[in-house]
Amino acid sequence: MPDPEFTLLGDALWLDFVNTGEGRTPDSHDRLPDLAAYHRWAKAQKLTSDADIIPFGKLAGLRTTLAGLADVLATGRQAPASAVEVINEFLAQSAGYFQLIRVQGKWHVQFTPGHSTSATDAIVLSAARTLADIRKKVHRCAGDGCSLFFIDDSASQSRRWCSIEVCGARNRVERRRGLQ
Repeated sequence: MPDPEFTLLGDALWLDFVNTGEGRTPDSHDRLPDLAAYHRWAKAQKLTSDADIIPFGKLAGLRTTLAGLADVLATGRQAPASAVEVINEFLAQSAGYFQLIRVQGKWHVQFTPGHSTSATDAIVLSAARTLADIRKKVHRCAGDGCSLFFIDDSASQSRRWCSIEVCGARNRVERRRGLQ
């Protein structure tokens, strides 16, 4: 059963995190206004919350950086160095040591395991893995008023909606209304 508080698409954890500040309607509100909400989001994602360790301002800044990264990737541009730097800063502080590196024009993630992964560790690792996998493309939903991001790793790269059941169905209804 979907979480009523958060839109969890499951395409990429980092985009689910970014999407807490976006919405399916223009009047959507921020789903992570405080640490308590972040804790609930981590729990909904079945992650170990690190809300008591990381200052909320740092989490909000990470989400802003990742939202900018998603926006850039959704337009087909390269990841900005500033976003990669933030990801690497977080990865370096995680449970083990992660490093996002570029080898022969492709992103790779290196990891040396430590102890269990926290929610923030999982978020930045998810973003790093998306950058490292050239088959994964970030898109913004084409649904009217929806601003959610999702991963399209299909062979044709033709996925248009964050959810075929919600935005895709809404689009089909609107098209039928226009044709009648």
